[in-house]
Amino acid sequence: MYTIALGPEWLSPDYLISHFGLIGILVIVFAESGLFAFLPGDSLLFTAGLLVANGEYIKQPLWLVCTLIVAAAIIGDQVGYMIGKFFGPKLFNRPKSKVFKRENLDTAHEFMDKHGPKAIVLARFVPIIRTFAPMVAGAGSMRYRTFLTYNVIGGIGWGAGITIAGYWLGQITFIKENIEPILILIVLISVIPVVFEVLKARKEAKVTAGAAAPAEPDGGQAPGQRGRHAKR
Repeated sequence: MYTIALGPEWLSPDYLISHFGLIGILVIVFAESGLFAFLPGDSLLFTAGLLVANGEYIKQPLWLVCTLIVAAAIIGDQVGYMIGKFFGPKLFNRPKSKVFKRENLDTAHEFMDKHGPKAIVLARFVPIIRTFAPMVAGAGSMRYRTFLTYNVIGGIGWGAGITIAGYWLGQITFIKENIEPILILIVLISVIPVVFEVLKARKEAKVTAGAAAPAEPDGGQAPGQRGRHAKR
């Protein structure tokens, strides 16, 4: 098996798959899709495809593995949507909470307004965001039929897409010989969008704070102008 040097051992893809097999993969995919963040979704799916190709630990055919993973991803998002719909106002109305703050809900609404329903699909490929996107959709009263449509599209694209990529790429000799650094690279790349959004939000916050600064008491006249008026 392959050992990823990121995070605790019990959250590494090889540990989860070697101890729990396909069931472990499905549980993690379901949980990360609408309940718990900080789980190894992308690297887990890639490793699953790789092991299907090599016949290690996962003996089921690729089509069945992909079908079950997609189903777990879609159902997980459905649960997240329902949580947001029925508990959203309470979850996102905690002034002291660092995650379920009203500001986070407003920011997510702006993201939804900017990208539309396709944000549900895009969120699938961004760690942490993929967990909270369905909750925000439910809390924001997105039409269920619209959410379900894009949820299915995102579930297929993410769940089957990454698993199939691992299956085909895992048969390449170079990939097999360098699997650990490649899995680490996948994790790092998947985090880049999160870092980008955080930096962007901080920059926008600084710009907003600067624009909201109080005006000069004298109407904003330059020092030289004040001096000339004083001499008169």
